[in-house]
Amino acid sequence: MSKIICYWSGTGNTEAIANKIKDDLGCEAVSVAGISAADASKFDLIILGCPSMGSEELESDEFEPFYKELMNLAKGKKFALFGSYGWGDGEWMRNWQEDLKSLGGNLVCEGLIVNGDDSAIDLNSYNAFISALK
Repeated sequence: MSKIICYWSGTGNTEAIANKIKDDLGCEAVSVAGISAADASKFDLIILGCPSMGSEELESDEFEPFYKELMNLAKGKKFALFGSYGWGDGEWMRNWQEDLKSLGGNLVCEGLIVNGDDSAIDLNSYNAFISALK
């Protein structure tokens, strides 16, 4: 199964998590600025990463347009979601998961949320996330 990680990172936290996932899965990780939605849609499993922004929302200038276009091209594909946050309780991830499902994506596991940088990853959650993606 072909896999790709597409992410947006403002402070570097989500990028660091993407690189950790990349190393453990042996797949490519690319910023959404470096790949088109059409190219991303060619993969069997698309792993999307975006931190919580504002009042627990996806980043609106680069990531959200990429995501919306991707969802128009990749209905029925397998997806996994991850991201970092610094406040709130992860509402953005719950909303994102529901949105992805409503747009026709097949969510293969619960999203991985990290409060801070990659050093704050809960290992039990991370290991379950990686296992679901292998």
